Formats: sequence, C-alpha cells, structure tokens
Amino acid sequence: MARYTGPVTKKSRALGQSLTGYDKYFEKKNYPPGQHGPSKRRKQKSDYALQLMEKQKAKYTYGVLERQFRNIFHDAHRKSGKTGEILFQLLESRLDNTVFRLGLSSTRNGSRQLVSHRHIVVNGKIVNIPSYRLKPGDVVGVKGNSQSLEMITHKVSQKSDVRKFTWLEWNADKMEGKFLAYPTRDLIPENINEQLIVELYSK
Repeated sequence: MARYTGPVTKKSRALGQSLTGYDKYFEKKNYPPGQHGPSKRRKQKSDYALQLMEKQKAKYTYGVLERQFRNIFHDAHRKSGKTGEILFQLLESRLDNTVFRLGLSSTRNGSRQLVSHRHIVVNGKIVNIPSYRLKPGDVVGVKGNSQSLEMITHKVSQKSDVRKFTWLEWNADKMEGKFLAYPTRDLIPENINEQLIVELYSK
C-alpha cells in the first residue's frame, strides 16, 4: 500500500498551506523551507511552477501518489462536465476521504489506517481499500466489533464537522453515514485552484 511517509510539515511549508488541518509547527514557520529562512529575495514563480504547486497541494492533501493522481485526472477528463470539478468529486468519493469527512478520524492518514485495518464497512461489507470509490447511496459504517474502539468512540462523541458537508448524512446511533451525492466544487472546502491543475495536464 503505497503512500507518502515523508515530513508533512515541510511539504506544507513548501506549498504555502497546511495539508493536514491545524499544524502548530506550520503556524510557527509558515514560510518555505530553506537555510536562509523567510528571505524576501525569493523569485516570482512561473506559470508552470504555480500549476505544479496546485497539483502537489491536491496530491498531498488527499494522500495520493503521482500515478494515482494522474489516473484520477484522466478518469475525470473522460467524463462530461468540468474536468476540475469532476476531479475533486472523484477525490472526495474515495473511501478514506469519506471516513475522514464523517469525523471517524481527525486526519486522512488516520482514516486510511481505519480502512486498511478492516474497521470500515460499505453497504454492510468490509472494504479495506482506501481508494475505493463510493457511489451516491452507499452507506459507510464502522464494523460491529470495532465500534467500541476508543479511538473511534472518542471521535464520534465529539461534535463532528460532518454537518457542514451536505453531501454526507451521519447517523450517530448506527455509527454509519451515507454518501448522498457527488459534491459541487463550491461545497468542497479545500483551498486549491483546480483550473491550474487542468492547465498543467493539458500541456
């Protein structure tokens, strides 16, 4: 199961925004890494550099590697509609991302671990593939004997942000959520310019 395991805060600093939510180390040094610190002499970025940065933001935010991301983009490009919006809809429909949005884990890495360790079921069946794509109507829940795990009960007991994700519906009693529909781009909170990603792959 391939995934990025390097320093996340360093990547956040290089890309100019925290990739994992609140990061106290990023807040302390929210400028690009380098031996000279926050130098004012940094060169203006080229169009290609800006496009590449947006792609890197999306990759590291959603926890996918280069080949995976390219394949998702090509799938989005083959569908009718705005490629950039469809790209984000496919990323949001990943099982690990949905587990994260439902509030079962505070990070996407944590939700990926829940999936790969067979704690998550889709429509009543165990699915241990983090990249599994959900379809509208699919129900994502916690496996019966995993519902008592402290790491899960602690998160569920907290006030979850899932209420603001209108494409998801959460049932705390059953510890399951429903993927209602693919979200429109304006509902997805990630600060990424998808048009620059489309331009990068269109070269």
